[in-house]
Formats: sequence, C-alpha cells, structure tokens
Amino acid sequence: MISIIFVSLLVTSFLEFTSAQAQRPNDPIPIIKYESEGPNVDGSYKWLYQTGNEINAEESGYVKNFGKGEGQEVQVAEGKFNYKAPDGSPISLQYIADENGFQPQGAHLPTPPPIPPAIQRALDYLKTLPPTAASPPSGPRQRAFF
Repeated sequence: MISIIFVSLLVTSFLEFTSAQAQRPNDPIPIIKYESEGPNVDGSYKWLYQTGNEINAEESGYVKNFGKGEGQEVQVAEGKFNYKAPDGSPISLQYIADENGFQPQGAHLPTPPPIPPAIQRALDYLKTLPPTAASPPSGPRQRAFF
C-alpha cells in the first residue's frame, strides 16, 4: 500500500515538474491519463488516454450478435480523438467501424463536390427508364448446353 502511495506521489511530482518546463522537441510527452478495460469474454473492451500535448482518444468495442455463431457476429468499434494541428486548429474525429467498414466523421475531412444539376437530372431520368435487352440480367446467368 505504501509503495502505491509513493509511486502516485512520484508520478504526480514528475507531471508537475514536466508541465512547469517548456516542452522541447525531443522531450518525451507525458501520459496524463490512461484507462483500459478488456478485452472481455464477450468481445467488449474500452480504453482512453490523454497526453501532455492535448491529445485525447477513446474507443469502445463490442461484438454485435454475440453468440449467434461465426459469420453472424460482427466486431464493432466506436471512438473519437482530438488534438491540435500544427497550425493550432483543433482536429476532432469520431468514428465507427463495423460490417460497413471504417466510417469517420469530422469537420476537417474533405468532402466531394456536389453533383452538377444537369448530371443529377440525367441520373434521375435514367432511373425512371424500364430495363432494356442490353441491360444485364438481374438473376444468375444460365448457360444452355447442346
């Protein structure tokens, strides 16, 4: 018990000493907070950390359809992180990763340009046309053997 208190005091004094000094490029960056739980038997877990240079990250995960069997279970991870870019602007990203892939969201992410109105009208019109003989068949191809 005394060793835990001693280590806690030592870490606290180190963090205060480190934050009092100016951060030099090659100085190690202190971990201010770190928590981790899992992986658990059901596939769930979570972790988070904060660093001395204002990086915050956290993630939690679970198995969707746990116990349904291989092929139906899906590992899901949800998380977020934020930090300051070299120019000082804040970067914040939230994400989910599941059977649909990695899906990030953040104001700093590039977005595609809008579809020009004339092309959108053409696409909408094409959707209204009936299938033609040149259209690929919707079902599996069948071959005739003679």
